[in-house]
Amino acid sequence: MSAEREQRIFMGNEALARGLLENGCTMAASYPGTPSSEIMGAVQSMAAAENYYIHAEWSINEKTAYETALAHAYCGGRAAVSMKQVGLNSAADPFLSSAYIGVKGGFLVIAADDPGPHSSQTEQDSRLMAMLAKVPVLDPSSPREAKDLIGPAFALSEEHQLPVMVRPTTRVCHARQNVTCNPLESVDFEPGFDRNPGRWAATPKFRFILHQQLNAKLKEISGSELARPEKFEGGRGKSLAVLASGVVWAHAAEALSQDPELAERLALFKIRMPYPLDPAVVGRSLDEFEKVLLLEETSPVMEMQLAGLIGPEIVGRRNGFWPDAGEWSPDVVYDGLRRFAGLEAPTVPTASSPGRRPTLCAGCSHRAAFFALKEAMPDAVYPSDIGCYTLGMNMGAVDTVLCMGAAVSMAAGFSHTYGDKKPVGATIGDSTFFHSGIPPLINAVSHGACFVLVILDNATTAMTGHQPTPALERFEPSGRGKVTPIEDAVKACGVDFIKIGDPYDYEAFLELVKEAAGFASSGKGPAVVISRHPCLMDRTQPRPEKRTYRVTDDCTGCGVCQEDFGCPAWVEKEDGLMEILPYLCTGCGVCTHVCPADAVEEV
Repeated sequence: MSAEREQRIFMGNEALARGLLENGCTMAASYPGTPSSEIMGAVQSMAAAENYYIHAEWSINEKTAYETALAHAYCGGRAAVSMKQVGLNSAADPFLSSAYIGVKGGFLVIAADDPGPHSSQTEQDSRLMAMLAKVPVLDPSSPREAKDLIGPAFALSEEHQLPVMVRPTTRVCHARQNVTCNPLESVDFEPGFDRNPGRWAATPKFRFILHQQLNAKLKEISGSELARPEKFEGGRGKSLAVLASGVVWAHAAEALSQDPELAERLALFKIRMPYPLDPAVVGRSLDEFEKVLLLEETSPVMEMQLAGLIGPEIVGRRNGFWPDAGEWSPDVVYDGLRRFAGLEAPTVPTASSPGRRPTLCAGCSHRAAFFALKEAMPDAVYPSDIGCYTLGMNMGAVDTVLCMGAAVSMAAGFSHTYGDKKPVGATIGDSTFFHSGIPPLINAVSHGACFVLVILDNATTAMTGHQPTPALERFEPSGRGKVTPIEDAVKACGVDFIKIGDPYDYEAFLELVKEAAGFASSGKGPAVVISRHPCLMDRTQPRPEKRTYRVTDDCTGCGVCQEDFGCPAWVEKEDGLMEILPYLCTGCGVCTHVCPADAVEEV
């Protein structure tokens, strides 16, 4: 069962997965979301490769994942749940409540933040959520430290019987580093749930008592070794110190190692647990300095706990020293350190490039579905959702993107607002529909909302790395579970109009959308069209035989294929006419229906 101790190059998310397995985690649950997605995949593959028993599941959403893993910790096991920062919003209800109730075993909440943001609606700081919930949070600065903190995190959770957050960011999750792999030893875990309704089902009167107990736990934790600053560079005789946490500490350490002037003037300290902090404990390490620069991404979590409560003057985000939004790259950190040290800021050359706007892949079935939706309902409002299909905005087929599941809720809201004066055509992905589209669809049916909902079913969770959905057998590889077809879930919501079509069969699919629009406009309720075609990028799906197309001399250069349809395989030639790039074209053939000049033919 165990592997030899060895050094391996791991992505940060893989290092986190390895840390879970090496430290006796026997249940893990997740919903995919960049930058956290690879954690669960790595847990599953590593456990299978080394015959390590763990129940590791892709859950339907983050709230479900949280509660499933939490039950394991109630029974004394070590459990973990992983998600991205906005996923923690979905799990906020159990997250806050479980801090009061606590756990019996070890329970880790891995919330991967996305400063920037690179692939998120927000660049929120999960440490603020930890402060709100009163849950300790550990902030790794590298893939290696991410793995190394899992053991102390489990120990902290078990000692104080409460959840502990581990909060990597994108630059930790997706960086690579050599990591020491220890053997995976079998875990002797005998579940034991102690029936104690006064704790596990505490009523509001007892929640007050639990809150007082939680406050006492935090006070004790804030004085622990994890909350004490670790000195890495400099010390006595210097008046300026830097207190850093997370990946920006790594940026600062690199800057000091490469700039002797900085190393001469600054002392560098590291905090592994940015919440909770005891100002008295932190102050004892920093009292000899006149000023302390706080370096943390993205919100002033440490700063709020320390400002005005320790001897040195605090310099940070709240007094305008640091930018109030955006990712802190090594250049941003280096510039700030030089300014804080009273040195001239470096001149960093910048290269500008217009780049290319993100677009749906060539041959993506969503493109055909969007084009049909616009053709069938040209004057509609188009609410949409979170996924790669958000790029339908480039086709003018996406008007709103708020959060997961909001396409359905907002479609109902637009329907009630406009009545029969304006049609509404919403789009949502298959995984997103299961995640949070079902409750608002039930609500829409119950309140008589009338709109068209196109569920874009490409048989995968495409944007985050092709994880399975509940409609696929590989969602539960053990074979114990059952597949849940999307159409069955839609029918159970009370929807009367449910039709399935392949957008590659464009004319037939267009008629389906028109029929759905007619149903919705008649006031009979929401009409659901399931647009079903496998994602071309998903290697688990069979790939059809490729067909080849070319542009004929009938091309007028109208640009519909490129501007309205937006397929990247279409490019404009020097003479203003169009051509199809054979190395990008997937052979879907939808453009034969799109071209108004009928200038596309199969070779």
